[in-house]
Amino acid sequence: MEAQAHRDQEEARINQTLALKIDLKQQQHFPKKLEQVETKENDSSPPLHEVETILHYKFKNKHLLEKAFTHSTYCGENSLSYERLEYVGDAVLNLLISKEQFFLYPNLQPGHLTRLRAVNVDAEKLARAAVKHGLHRYLRHKKPLLGEQIQEFTKAIAEYPLHSNGLIDAPKNLADIVESTIGAVFIYCNFSIDIVWKVFGKLLEPIIDPDTVQKHPVTELHEMCQKKNLNLQFIDLWKESMSVNVLINKKFVGRGIYGSKKEIAHNRAAKDALENFERVLGISTSTNKDALELED
Repeated sequence: MEAQAHRDQEEARINQTLALKIDLKQQQHFPKKLEQVETKENDSSPPLHEVETILHYKFKNKHLLEKAFTHSTYCGENSLSYERLEYVGDAVLNLLISKEQFFLYPNLQPGHLTRLRAVNVDAEKLARAAVKHGLHRYLRHKKPLLGEQIQEFTKAIAEYPLHSNGLIDAPKNLADIVESTIGAVFIYCNFSIDIVWKVFGKLLEPIIDPDTVQKHPVTELHEMCQKKNLNLQFIDLWKESMSVNVLINKKFVGRGIYGSKKEIAHNRAAKDALENFERVLGISTSTNKDALELED
């Protein structure tokens, strides 16, 4: 009982100290033109009130919700798009995850907490939440290729049930609408981070924890080569062949190919090198240390 009381006191202090002090009256300054945006909605777009069912949260004033799902290409004005709500939602989400981790893992060091938080708030993790709950269907935009990108992403994540660690390209717009919706709820509920967490905690599941978090393949490869005193080189051939090669002690160990983004090719090259490490170099790898270790 004393421990719970102490946690409650700590949470209250954190909420009071870190919650953004924004006057709720500022809501009246949101552009009235959102009413005009609503009339532009394509017939094929599902009605936004369905988002409230997904969230289990009701907006009496729908303007914030409309804005949270309006891309700048749709409304023609950045002031009417979700960008400012996304900015708020990003900050709130980082605070929420930090708060949860602080109490859940009292023995985890700051460096590990930072890595654990990062993987729970990055573009891929949020894009997965958007697809899982169908939030992407309500995004109002005029980006011709976005639908195809979402389809590719949806197929790609099937191979990685929790997180790919940089091996697939997540459409940023999917992550954006999760953050903008968080921002909209945060402002609408008078800046209560407890209410926001109640709404979004389950939507963001599964939360990656110290037992399920995996090292980024580039980080893991660098650490392995440093530990074994091996010379690691990434050969950038992306402009010529959309690929990146990995040499270790001048031996070809792996290759990554991805045409849309060099960073993904780089990450896939590291992953391929890790998988070929023992076979090509004849050097055994150490026991899997991907999960974070709690320190006493």
